[in-house]
Parts: sequence; C-alpha cells; structure tokens
Amino acid sequence: MPVIDLATTPLRELNSALHNIQNGSNDLSFEVVNPRGSHSVAVGIDAPVTVDVKGSVGYYCAGMNDGGTVTVHGSAGPGVAENMMSGTVVIEGDASQYAGATGRGGLLVIKGNAASRCGISMKGIDIVVHGNIGHMSAFMGQSGHLVVLGDAGDALGDSLYEAKLFVRGSVKSLGADCIEKELRPEHLTKLAELLERAGVTEVRPEEFKRYGSARKLYNFNIDNADAY
Repeated sequence: MPVIDLATTPLRELNSALHNIQNGSNDLSFEVVNPRGSHSVAVGIDAPVTVDVKGSVGYYCAGMNDGGTVTVHGSAGPGVAENMMSGTVVIEGDASQYAGATGRGGLLVIKGNAASRCGISMKGIDIVVHGNIGHMSAFMGQSGHLVVLGDAGDALGDSLYEAKLFVRGSVKSLGADCIEKELRPEHLTKLAELLERAGVTEVRPEEFKRYGSARKLYNFNIDNADAY
C-alpha cells in the first residue's frame, strides 16, 4: 500500500497518482498521513481506489469522486464529496457546510454532525448522517436520499424537488414546499438498505419520519419531466 505523507509530499503529487491508475495495477489502496487540514485532498478520482486519510481535511475533499472509496479519519471542511458521481465517502468525524452538494450518485456517510446546507441541490447522491444537520439542508434537492439519525435545523428541504428526506430526531422547521409524508413499505425497505450500507445497526427504519416536496412550487409537471 503506497503511503503518502503530505508533510513532505506536495498535494498535487497525491492527486496526480490517484488520477493515473493504470489498468491492471495492484496499487489500488493508498494511505495519506499528515493531511493537516489540506484542501482538495483526493479530488477527481475516477477509478476503484481506496484512500484512507489519517487526519482532518479542509475544503472539497473527495470532490467529483467517481468510483473511489475515501475514508477521512477525522473531520472535513466545507464541500466534502461535492458533485460526487459514484463510490463511497466516509467522514469519521464532523463535516462542515454543504457536504455532498450537487452530488449525482454514490454514498456519503458522516459519522458525526453536518453543518448547514448538507445535501444542497443533491441530484441522486445518498447521504447518511449519524448526528445532526444544520439549517437549509437539502435545499433544492432534486433526487437521492438524505438520512439523518439526529436532528435537523431550520428550513429543511426548502424548495425541494424529488429528493427523499428521512429524519429520526426533531426538525426545527420545514422550508418552503417541504411537508411530512407517509412512510410507506417501499421507503422502509430503501431506508433499511441505506442504514445497513452506512454501518448503522442500532436503529430501525420505523423510527424515522419522511419529508418530501408538496409539489406546489414547480413550473413544470413532474409527469412530463422527460419532455423538458
């Protein structure tokens, strides 16, 4: 396993190595030590590599991830896993604002708390937060799932499209056009799958409430979305 020490190795070399994985390579697991809050660690991965970051990171860690598995053994600054396409990103600590913003796929797991705007403009990503989330989370969320084991701040799901939100704790307030919805069997099945993938074993899907769009703000008919 290659070990890259960011105290002595430029960040550009780390990201370059992750971007130049050769077909058939055996070096698919990387350990990054001494990240010291560096920004843009492990961005733009487009191969099935595994990256373990031993410490906390700054802005935009694992942005645009497409197929990699990135684990941060610490906390992450703003924009972690922004615009993720596929793969898995796990933050063992807390995440700052707009975690998973505009994410199109993959799974983001935050084992601590997430700050404001978690999942803003999400477009297919699945996000599981073991703790609490801040205000304006899932703002304009288009598709995907946001699962919160703790509490949610003000204006959850403001201007929401078709993303599905599940909160186990309390919600301080709902945003414009976001309402509580029935938790049907198909939602329980999906929720159980997401909890399992995120390593959550101590809670049951039935303990959550589901929130979604009231569909009153749309300027198009969802049934005709493919025509636009």
